Amino acid sequence: MKTVRVVAALIINQDKVFATQRGYGEFKDGWEFPGGKIEPGETPEQALKREIQEELATEIRVEQPLTTVEYDYPTFHLSMQCFLCKVEKGNLTLLEHEAARWLSYDELDGVDWLPADRVVVRELRKYMVSHDHFLKWFSLR
Repeated sequence: MKTVRVVAALIINQDKVFATQRGYGEFKDGWEFPGGKIEPGETPEQALKREIQEELATEIRVEQPLTTVEYDYPTFHLSMQCFLCKVEKGNLTLLEHEAARWLSYDELDGVDWLPADRVVVRELRKYMVSHDHFLKWFSLR
């Protein structure tokens, strides 16, 4: 089975994370964390910054890794490296997605996540619960 290596940005603003709804392809209408494929010669962080610039016309700062998800879809294996990020410059303009939402911890189950992104949501919840003052710390950076 073919392996597709991608990166995803969990863009945090105060107590919310940015989620996008796919506007194209096999998984159209599913919700995901924005990002995309790692090109040859790129580090995951470089790929993430490029993808967010291309998809959302925004510069981000990659703060730290959160998790790597290994997930088998019917036709390929997805290896997705996920990072906690902050907006450095830009307004998160949707160039490829059909919708977006800022979701609080309590709203994370309010969208229909793609299967691999459901795993990321679980990891994000664990991280937020296990790190007292996480949201305050992150919003002050």
